[in-house]
Amino acid sequence: MRRFFFLLLVVALFIGFAFLLAAKLQMKKEGIMKIKWFGHACFLIEGEDGTKVITDPFDESIGYPIPQEKPDVVTVSHSHFDHNAVDLLQGNPEVVKDAGETEVKGIIFKGIKSFHDKSKGGQRGTNTIFVFTVGGVRFCHLGDLGHLLTGDQQKEIGEVDVLFIPVGGTFTIDAREAQEVSRQLNPRLIIPMHYRTQACNIGIASSDEFLKGFTKVEKKTQWQGNKESLPAEQTVLVLEYAR
Repeated sequence: MRRFFFLLLVVALFIGFAFLLAAKLQMKKEGIMKIKWFGHACFLIEGEDGTKVITDPFDESIGYPIPQEKPDVVTVSHSHFDHNAVDLLQGNPEVVKDAGETEVKGIIFKGIKSFHDKSKGGQRGTNTIFVFTVGGVRFCHLGDLGHLLTGDQQKEIGEVDVLFIPVGGTFTIDAREAQEVSRQLNPRLIIPMHYRTQACNIGIASSDEFLKGFTKVEKKTQWQGNKESLPAEQTVLVLEYAR
């Protein structure tokens, strides 16, 4: 009898190991990418092939360290100092900043016109939403969106896996509006941005009120994974800014 249970244990361990190995092999096959937050609206999305995309780089006045990365592509949602400091980055990246489609390094960036306020740009001008796919994962960066999305904008954006969304208010949508935009787009992973932290205090709110609207919230230093490793249940991921 003991030998029988011992054999069952060995078989169970073998099956478990086989499943784990298969999962690792599948992950390797599909490739690993990473997302890192530098603060404010600036992220690094690095594909499995090493292609680096940086969004909305800021200048020194914001309070965060300038990213020490050499990106291939930089997206700029609008021409304000806290979103367009491309010259402070290393290398000579391709800059994407307009509405329409632009292909760089095999990645198609779709820019969608929106506004920085609720007055159709009358207060703060226009803003470009960027949608692009890396490693099968569809990203949407809302920049300094200042209003709820129209039906046409939702259609243009389409299906979203990972959403970068401003939540701090004052210069963008606030916590309640960000919750509504999240419902409009219904992504699998929501990453809040453009909110007050210990390093950045420019008259915007923290992420606390926004997070109250969600049941599943996680915190990490960065995200690593692929399409298959995205959460099945919608999750808000709060990233620590890179120091």
